[in-house]
Amino acid sequence: MPRKLAAKHAAWIIPLLLSGLMSATLSFVNLLMHLGFSAALLSQWLGTWMMSWLIAYPVVLVFLPLVRRLTSLIVEMPSHS
Repeated sequence: MPRKLAAKHAAWIIPLLLSGLMSATLSFVNLLMHLGFSAALLSQWLGTWMMSWLIAYPVVLVFLPLVRRLTSLIVEMPSHS
């Protein structure tokens, strides 16, 4: 069984995976809407996705504290005592 990372790494792994999945989905849908199905769609999508992910990951890391604060305004958060 492969060795797992320690739980402390979840703080950067979760945003990495989430930004990857979101940027992949949005870049694919956007290209599909603008180009339609074509032979070049996949190769163009991979390049577009990588650039999108390069931007999306730091953006998620920057906005995550704000999103947590906004969430705590509308959701009863458990205390950490």
